Amino acid sequence: MGTTMLGDLLDEAVLILEKGVVGTDARREAEELAARVLGVEPGGLDPRRELDGRSVRRLRDLVGRRAGGVPLGHLTGRAVFGGLELLVGPGVFVPRVHSELVLAAGLEAVAGTAAPTVVDLCAGSGAIGLALAHARPDARVHAVEFDPVAADFARRNAARRAALGDTGVTVHEGPADRAGALTGLAAGADLVLANPPFMPDTADVPDEFGRYQPRHAVFGGADGLRVVRQVVEAAAGMLRPGGALVVEHGHLHGATVPALLRESGRFAEVTCRPDQDGWPLYSSAVRTEA
Repeated sequence: MGTTMLGDLLDEAVLILEKGVVGTDARREAEELAARVLGVEPGGLDPRRELDGRSVRRLRDLVGRRAGGVPLGHLTGRAVFGGLELLVGPGVFVPRVHSELVLAAGLEAVAGTAAPTVVDLCAGSGAIGLALAHARPDARVHAVEFDPVAADFARRNAARRAALGDTGVTVHEGPADRAGALTGLAAGADLVLANPPFMPDTADVPDEFGRYQPRHAVFGGADGLRVVRQVVEAAAGMLRPGGALVVEHGHLHGATVPALLRESGRFAEVTCRPDQDGWPLYSSAVRTEA
């Protein structure tokens, strides 16, 4: 029997992933999967390494599942967001690189605020809140997540980051519309960040989001805005006058979410910002005087 070199198998994996996953960095994902199989970091892969039959079968299986829509993080058990490695897996939404723009907007909003109080709503694995705490060790950060599976991932990630020296993040389990009671904040937060579900229930989305990511983290009711409305209401109650809200809402809501914020009568300086490809991604606003 001939031997299989890792480099050859990676080339094969790249071709499969390019056909099966739209818009992915196929080489990077192939290397992530290979690293998972071989128990090394992606940077430690040697393309000249000979693989045994079991490793070949495992890698081909993972590549096939990824090409079929299973999120990469559900296969590797990890995701990198804002420079942090986080635990993820089936049952929790894998954070997208697009959401790093939401994080950046939040950091900009509190750049001139000492020891800011920050709330991460619909926190999922805790990615945004933990990345902000890493970048701003003086911040007091609360993460609110209603789903017990996701909240458990957030708690585990918070514990890992605290053990590595980051500022602790307090994880609260409950819905966005109870965030004020859960955090004990009333007109005291400097920043609220949120990545709520925002796709309409009948939206046609790739299998990765429609079949494998948790449905409650993707779909937000008939118009997609059910949880977004809760976020706006909760943020209005928690933010101090002059505090900022940054909410991700995707390309379908480039007009509807800014309108929602303006119509609430409690936000000013409403702005919609695009993602890396120019599509509407998130809106920011400033809490007016109560």
